[in-house]
Amino acid sequence: MKAVILAGGLGSRLKPFTQIIPKPLLPIGEKAVLEVQLEALRENGFDEIYLATNYKSDYIENFIGNGERYGIKLKISKEEKPLGTVGPLTLLKRELTEPFLVMNGDILTLLNFKQIFEFAFSSKSMLTVAIKEMITPFQFGNITFEGNYVTGLEEKPKIKTHILAGIYIFNPEIFELIPDNEYYGMDTLMNKMLNLNIPISKFLIHEYWLDIGQMDDFHTAQESYKKHFVNSK
Repeated sequence: MKAVILAGGLGSRLKPFTQIIPKPLLPIGEKAVLEVQLEALRENGFDEIYLATNYKSDYIENFIGNGERYGIKLKISKEEKPLGTVGPLTLLKRELTEPFLVMNGDILTLLNFKQIFEFAFSSKSMLTVAIKEMITPFQFGNITFEGNYVTGLEEKPKIKTHILAGIYIFNPEIFELIPDNEYYGMDTLMNKMLNLNIPISKFLIHEYWLDIGQMDDFHTAQESYKKHFVNSK
């Protein structure tokens, strides 16, 4: 099975670390984030993995090598210009001729990747998106009322939302909707599909999931790795 890891982001919100080290190579415990992802994908049957790179691409290539030490076949794809979250895939479409997984290079998760792949295959959609339920406490009490009279009070209610989790399954026929070698984002692709009434499947992640987008997330990742990844093996 094939997978693409989007590893070309600047990681601006994680400076000054990312001024020296590209975000996917930031250390989590004794490993880089990217190494944790590669090992998880391999354990779930993905043996051919592509790294879509831009920022500090040579740094990533020198660190990761050809994938031999991770037990996978690995190829580095280099953008000559920023292509967003979907555009980089068009540089690989000759190789991506069967359903494939795509994930952001800053995700730490215990998701069963094989399970979402099998779900997407059964759904027969061009695109399956992984989502995660997020519950956020609201800092104020919520008042309900009719006219001038209060009818209820909910003290600091919790707000439940579902967010895109940065993990997707693509069917290669979706390339018909994506312009070649142009900046193209996942939001643009999904809105285009919705406007054309093309079905998009969703897969809810129940397992641990963290987006390492900001400094607080990076510190959380250190403790989470010890708790969820080291101790689980």
